[in-house]
Amino acid sequence: MRSSSSLKREFLKKWILGLQVCNSSKNMSVFERKKAIKLSADVAMASARKGKTCWSRALIANASSNENGEELVKKILGSDYEKLKRNSTVSRRRTRCRKILKRSYNRIRKAMKRSTPSRAKRFDSSSVAKKMIKKRTQVLKSLVPGGESMDEALLIEETLDYIMSVRAQIDVMRSFANATETKNPREDQQW
Repeated sequence: MRSSSSLKREFLKKWILGLQVCNSSKNMSVFERKKAIKLSADVAMASARKGKTCWSRALIANASSNENGEELVKKILGSDYEKLKRNSTVSRRRTRCRKILKRSYNRIRKAMKRSTPSRAKRFDSSSVAKKMIKKRTQVLKSLVPGGESMDEALLIEETLDYIMSVRAQIDVMRSFANATETKNPREDQQW
């Protein structure tokens, strides 16, 4: 894993580039500007990881799915765009295959349950714990980009990496906001 400071520098560099690209269109509403800032931050965070993680490839694929996002992704990623685009397409295909396998496995399991005589369900601590773990895993899969197609071990690894990247993103954005706050009072005094 990369150090936090190098990740922050890479994110800031890519994010500023994304903000410059978004700022080129002057006629934006507040909502459109908010979406552009979030999109540029997501793409910058994913590109700082250089597509080495599943969540970064999923973010790039999601951003590339609409035409405005694809232009932003191309400009931020530059020469790495084609390579990462190919990797995200392969990842999307794998996701579809896993979903199909999972669906068919669930159908077979349900058919087998119907064929065996039903037993009274026991509510012991292990079954309750398994249900809680399954529910929390589903929540975690919905929070991490591309998490729906990950198994539990990969999900934990990707979640840890995603949390580190989001923390770096928050630190950079907080520093950026603090810098603009301290700059504004001086400008007001000059006027």
